[in-house]
Amino acid sequence: MSGRRMGAVLPLSRLCCAATIALTAGGVVLPVSAALGGEPMVVPSQSNDAERAAPRLHKYMGRIIAPTMHYSHAGWLTRPERDREEAPDRLLALLSVQRGQQVCDFGCGNGYHTVKLARLVGPTGRVLAIDIQPEMLDLLRRRTEPRGLTNIEPALATEGDGRLPAAALDLVLMVDVYHELDDPAGVLAQVRSSLSPRGRVALVEFRAEDPEVPIQPLHKMEKPQIQAELTANGFKLVEQHDELPWQHLLLYARDDSPLPAVVLSPWLPRPE
Repeated sequence: MSGRRMGAVLPLSRLCCAATIALTAGGVVLPVSAALGGEPMVVPSQSNDAERAAPRLHKYMGRIIAPTMHYSHAGWLTRPERDREEAPDRLLALLSVQRGQQVCDFGCGNGYHTVKLARLVGPTGRVLAIDIQPEMLDLLRRRTEPRGLTNIEPALATEGDGRLPAAALDLVLMVDVYHELDDPAGVLAQVRSSLSPRGRVALVEFRAEDPEVPIQPLHKMEKPQIQAELTANGFKLVEQHDELPWQHLLLYARDDSPLPAVVLSPWLPRPE
């Protein structure tokens, strides 16, 4: 994601990319870890007048839409610290992904979650890996091909076409992606049409309610904001989890799904 003092490279688009940048208390970007597999990355730089003067982003339902990370920062997605900061295995366990399912890693980046999903759905399942940057999909292939994973289908999206199949997906996963969508309503309409009758979309977003989460506010979301946007676009909340270290996990189904709705609960700090 740009706009986090990572360097002067501008994003190709604001549509989708699964990543985020943590800050120190002084507002300085933490060092980017070495990328796996020689993936490209940039050295953090001080912000300058040109970066500060970049065009301001637009809003959706009162929320400023954040910029997307450029592919040259892809090394951040596979940083070693991510396992501790985001607990991806715990996340996937909460999603209850099953063998043979059809799932989508929407805003897959270089495939951090894609590889794990492919192993969970097995050879009879499929992972549709979608991103808007072709370079991200190239990096994804460089990670998956040596592992012999043949159940991953990379797909290059455009701002008007998310490349989603109709009424076929058991799960659409968006990790740190939704808050960057340039056209949330348009994308959600495509996601809604892509879900099977019991299909779900999982939104994983850094908690804006938690001041201890070291992420810029522009790249965080509050539960009520997520709920307002999803229900306005034909979804109902069917699961919610607060167990992840830094992130909300909210799962939605179509509002005409047979899955029962649940009431949104506020996020509360964990007792010491």
